[in-house]
Amino acid sequence: MNNCFLLLLMIFLHIVDDYYLQGILASMKQKEWWNKAAPEKMYRYDYIVALIMHGFSWAFMIMLPIAISMEFQCPIGFIFAFLVNFIVHALVDNMKANERRINLICDQSIHIAQIILTFLAFT
Repeated sequence: MNNCFLLLLMIFLHIVDDYYLQGILASMKQKEWWNKAAPEKMYRYDYIVALIMHGFSWAFMIMLPIAISMEFQCPIGFIFAFLVNFIVHALVDNMKANERRINLICDQSIHIAQIILTFLAFT
């Protein structure tokens, strides 16, 4: 696969996952949503599950083109990169959605940086 196309595909899949596929997770990863929808104490940390699910989905999506280019031979470095992308994405989304320490521009800049660094690590 051409490297230019690989990078563009990773960015495209980022857009698809972060904007089109999130669905209810976009709301559920916000503490505020849970406080309104399910104010009982037993649900107070459920937003974390939504952050984890979206982080996993996003990392899988942006790393799929790399897995394809590697013919699905995924060494330990691939698994490590996947886990780092997954965790960083969830933490950044939490900083935006719950802590409100960053805005959408910063959030997306970090995610694009993740994609570029991942691309560079495997090409």
